[in-house]
Amino acid sequence: DPVSIGRLERFAADHEREFGNIKLPKIAPETGKIVAVVGAGPAGLTVAGDLIKLGHKVVVFEALHQPGGVLMYGIPEFRLPKKIVQAEVSYLTKLGVEIRTDYIVGKLLTVDELLEHGYNAVFIGTGAGLPMFMGIPGENLVGVYSANEYLTRSNLMKAFMFPEYGTSPIYSKKAVIVGGGNVAMDSARTAVRMGAQSTVVYRRSRKEMPGRDEEIHHAEEEGVVFHLLTNPKRILSDENGRVTGIECLRMKLGEPDDSGRRRPIPIEGSEFMIEADTVIPALGNKP
Repeated sequence: DPVSIGRLERFAADHEREFGNIKLPKIAPETGKIVAVVGAGPAGLTVAGDLIKLGHKVVVFEALHQPGGVLMYGIPEFRLPKKIVQAEVSYLTKLGVEIRTDYIVGKLLTVDELLEHGYNAVFIGTGAGLPMFMGIPGENLVGVYSANEYLTRSNLMKAFMFPEYGTSPIYSKKAVIVGGGNVAMDSARTAVRMGAQSTVVYRRSRKEMPGRDEEIHHAEEEGVVFHLLTNPKRILSDENGRVTGIECLRMKLGEPDDSGRRRPIPIEGSEFMIEADTVIPALGNKP
């Protein structure tokens, strides 16, 4: 049988963390240099850990109230327990990394001002946090959330612990997620955990989906419905501007495009509607 290397690595890391066998590495002599790291996400924390071991003083500035970035706010609890992220952050602080939360560089201090205040270098690791949208009518309606916002609200409000936590505004009965990547699967599986009928709409076939096979398989196991070769045309609403559904168009595959995947081509006259009270575009991010 195949050996699951990833699960073995996770067991080894969890065992080491649980039984307190983590040994602090040897730190190089102090260099007298101080580095500001903007953003406490995966990139910022990794840089901070590497620099502190080289003997530099490191101060991390994080805009939100907890360090971790996408690890803390974006990835669902069922995929990455937050106690693991917190343990990694604790490890860095034991090494000597200073982390300042609720600190927005660019408003409280600019990068130039950090340098003027004695920092020898500034690393900017703010991530690609600006979500991409579909550019169709209805994206400004009540009940439309980017995957970023949806997953962040779920993590911050513990909405994934439904019904124990039942006050989040993102609870819905019928959620439609647009996209075929890992973030789309995270959103769809999160919606299931919050009691919604969860549907994924993707414009290509299963073969072209960019998400990992394992993530797609888990979503299918949990009851997520997939509408493949389907593309949204517009989002529908009631008289109060609340989402009631999404009008879609059937697609067929043509020749490969620049991505190497076959280009989806609309089938004229194939429009149909999917009922929904929540629509979640999960189409990727940009800086």
